Amino acid sequence: MNLTQFQAHYEPLIQKELAELIDALSIPASLKESMHYSLQAGGKRIRPILLLAVLHELGGEHPEALKVAAAIEMIHTYSLIHDDLPSMDNDDLRRGMPTNHKVFGEAVAILAGDALITYSFGVVARLQHVSSDDKVRLIDLMSVSAGAEGMVGGQVLDIEGEEKKLTLAELEQVHRLKTGALLTYSILAGAILGKATPEEMLALSRFGEHLGLAFQIQDDILDVTGTSQELGKTAGKDESSEKSTYPSLLTLPKAKEKLDYHAAEALQAIQALGGGKGLLEELTALIVKRKN
Repeated sequence: MNLTQFQAHYEPLIQKELAELIDALSIPASLKESMHYSLQAGGKRIRPILLLAVLHELGGEHPEALKVAAAIEMIHTYSLIHDDLPSMDNDDLRRGMPTNHKVFGEAVAILAGDALITYSFGVVARLQHVSSDDKVRLIDLMSVSAGAEGMVGGQVLDIEGEEKKLTLAELEQVHRLKTGALLTYSILAGAILGKATPEEMLALSRFGEHLGLAFQIQDDILDVTGTSQELGKTAGKDESSEKSTYPSLLTLPKAKEKLDYHAAEALQAIQALGGGKGLLEELTALIVKRKN
């Protein structure tokens, strides 16, 4: 199965799982509508697809993999809702649609994000076909990746870096945390469900670190070269916010060289897993060559 076939099979299942999980909640209608709005707005579903691809490449299946994949997408979507708020990036467009707070108001948008992040932990905690030890591993790693030591910490560094000239090392740290931590968690969650060996976990962790940096470098490049219509969000936002980016620090050609370097390192990392890792190779190419 190639990546196109894999995505065609799993993306509708991810969408269905997300819808069913939210529908199962007995909550105020406005909150449910707001949560559905951002979850069903589309997006690349890179993180859940990464989890499922790792599990597939390790030769395994898991009856609750879709639930864990959906939980990760909830965390990602919560971060986008909050990132778009006036107090943060103050954006009007996300995934080609008006941002959550433009439709539901700031208060409900904030609370919808809060609901998604907290519910994601509950979804994992209530898994029926995962051992207690593995559930603790999944939840612990999720809290690190999504929290102050990961994505949230990276967002703070990103905000504090506005109107400053960061060094390349400082910029990489921002993106390891803000973008890379949750991407790497998606990979490692698939590895945990797939009963990966310690050696495989280490290789996949390295894969995730380089893939996360490649993802963000391409984001920075697209912010310069893409249009709002192509991106589904406001183009040129980094420059207008006076953020340090790979193109601004390195020039656009050098940023592309850095992108190629991290993509090559990601591919090198998964060589330790042996042959037949075509889905992960295709996902790396997708992230590097994507237009939005």
